[in-house]
Amino acid sequence: QVQLVESGGGLVQAGGSLRLSCATSGRTSIIYTMGWFRQAPGKEREFVAAISRWIVGSTIYSDSVKGRFTISRDNTKNTVYLQMNSLKPEDTAVYYCAAKNGPLDSDYERYNYWGQGTQVTVSS
Repeated sequence: QVQLVESGGGLVQAGGSLRLSCATSGRTSIIYTMGWFRQAPGKEREFVAAISRWIVGSTIYSDSVKGRFTISRDNTKNTVYLQMNSLKPEDTAVYYCAAKNGPLDSDYERYNYWGQGTQVTVSS
């Protein structure tokens, strides 16, 4: 099993920045891809970004965050980060970290492991 724990959420004004962290533990050797998703009240879970654990520079982003958010990883710490800049009120959501033992993917149904989520609120 793999355990994921997110941290770093909070309240920020529009235009501000936050950095989310996702610490992994357990059978981390089976993880190939790490991703971030978000879910706003009344909306479906939405893909944000994903990164390959082993291929340098292999990342994908949703169009809504491209150029503002950056996903990165530190394999020595078994941690994935999501740097969020130029935040907008529409970025308000619960952000979830996820992992899968397959290639990069934006489909949340293909991720095997999930964290509990961290709230990000952007005020206007």
